[in-house]
Amino acid sequence: MPDAKKNSLGQPVGWSVPNWSPPPRPTRTPLECRRVRLEPLSESHATDLFAANASDDRGQLWTYLGYGPFASLESYRDWVIAAALEDDPLFFAILDRSSGEALGVASYLRIDPANGSIEVGHICFSPRLAGSVLATEAMAVMMREAFSLGYRRYEWKCDALNAGSRRAAQRLGLGFEGVFKSATLYKGRNRDTAWYAVTDSLWPQLETAFEQWLDPANFDSDGRQRARLSDLTRPVYEAGCTVAEAGW
Repeated sequence: MPDAKKNSLGQPVGWSVPNWSPPPRPTRTPLECRRVRLEPLSESHATDLFAANASDDRGQLWTYLGYGPFASLESYRDWVIAAALEDDPLFFAILDRSSGEALGVASYLRIDPANGSIEVGHICFSPRLAGSVLATEAMAVMMREAFSLGYRRYEWKCDALNAGSRRAAQRLGLGFEGVFKSATLYKGRNRDTAWYAVTDSLWPQLETAFEQWLDPANFDSDGRQRARLSDLTRPVYEAGCTVAEAGW
């Protein structure tokens, strides 16, 4: 992390960002890795996604989202068609490369090229995807793409009461930046929003952690992990928290 500078008045100011050029917006281009393929969301994904989500018979997938649950394939398809037209959020369907089935959704949103900031959100993983290696790889692919495009800051925000989302952000190495009280309203209730983020200065370390964890050699013949991702990303997470606490 660069040191703070002082201006001619002796006041501390942020470090210089010379020759800054805003990155391009992410495009509707498929993103691929070893186990997953992320495709721009389209009506063609609706049937797979609805079927995968249906195994969540209690509707827990939708508690912390501003929409859903959907009672029928038709109503879900209508949502998919509308969401697929958006540029921000820009939705992707997450496919298992081995089966070709769409098992979840995620998006880029609050895309701010001028300041080099981008957020991941609208994450809806079916029970078949949640907690799997595929889910982690999908999140790593989206993060990698954002930093490859030239973004400086990658954000994750969630309802502060959503313990699962908060654990996921920490496991993925994003640093905790605080809670914004009464930030929004959804489904007729208040939301305090927890903020997490990682910056381009920490991305190389995080990318190494993802590569090490996702390597097939990290899993035994029964698919059990040898090294835990949280152990590999903890130094990055703690560095991100330190930066936030220092007021950067």
